[in-house]
Amino acid sequence: MKGTREMKEAKEMEGELKNFIRLCVLTMASLLYSYFIAAKIPKGLLRLISLLPVIILLSILPFDLNSFYIGLPARFFLAWLANFKLLLFAFDQGPLSLPKHDLLRFILTACFPFKIRQNPPPETPSEAKSNPILEAATRATIVSIVLRTYENYKHCLNHKHVFLIYAFVTYHGTQLLFALSAIPARLLLQGVELEPQFNAPLFSTSLQDFWGHRWNLRVSDLLRETVYNPVRRVSTIIIGPRWSSLPGVFVTFLVSGLMHELLVSRMFRQSPTWEMTWLFILHGGLVDVEIVLKKKLVTTNRFRLHRAISGPLALANLSVTTSWLLYTKFLRIGMDDSSNSPWNFSRAWQQANTKPIAPLA
Repeated sequence: MKGTREMKEAKEMEGELKNFIRLCVLTMASLLYSYFIAAKIPKGLLRLISLLPVIILLSILPFDLNSFYIGLPARFFLAWLANFKLLLFAFDQGPLSLPKHDLLRFILTACFPFKIRQNPPPETPSEAKSNPILEAATRATIVSIVLRTYENYKHCLNHKHVFLIYAFVTYHGTQLLFALSAIPARLLLQGVELEPQFNAPLFSTSLQDFWGHRWNLRVSDLLRETVYNPVRRVSTIIIGPRWSSLPGVFVTFLVSGLMHELLVSRMFRQSPTWEMTWLFILHGGLVDVEIVLKKKLVTTNRFRLHRAISGPLALANLSVTTSWLLYTKFLRIGMDDSSNSPWNFSRAWQQANTKPIAPLA
């Protein structure tokens, strides 16, 4: 019995390795095509049509990977972010359209979420520089200490404590993932300086500040260019410039929620349950309310909430809504079981992979 299980695991690992190699080879071939052929086609509809096969390929291939620690980043970086970059590239916009892109920089920019600082000053203060290697080491150390502590005391914890650990691991784990993704650029692109990927999220003064200026800046940049700016331009024509940002913000959060929903549902091979989408819809509506209140009260000096109050309120809002709409999903699949750890998605992933893939609708 044990030998049969080991043979099955070895076969699955071999299949996973083949899928990963195929993904790497076809992704490289697709990006070479984009760089040498599609880039020569005039921007606009014709270039978009020429890039559609690449976009379709990158939307399918990452979902052949079943392992959590390879499959989820591949889906996030390629099926979502790389495709958004290619959509912008079709119209000569976005990070892939910057001048002086050599082939290596083009490929790294397409595959990984980092941003090269343009025209940095001769002497930048050390605290303003982004060092993904140091960042990754720091985050990994912090998470490891907390995880080891959890292992020793998990028998004393209830669901509220588990929620806090989920929040901690989400906060530091996401920053760890993005720091790791910037290391190839740091090592292979000589003489470049990278922009920070996060900007002290815990010091946010509002939800708008958190989502727009502090949390996951590379994803925010892409959503701003692909969704917010086009929707705002159309809204300006329809409702005028004063309130045109409201539809742009809401649609941006909606798109982000749908993309997160796709990643989470495929992660556990389930039909969408829509908690993730509703989380982002809720925050899109709350950010719109903030914008209205700021224009009605703050800009007219009628009322201004001190940042010492607005900041903690925003973080409390994030904690409550995330626990309500996201972490309860993890509890439903047994992530709080004593045999599991809040960060041990791989076990839940393996359990989910014993089930057939549920339809999207």
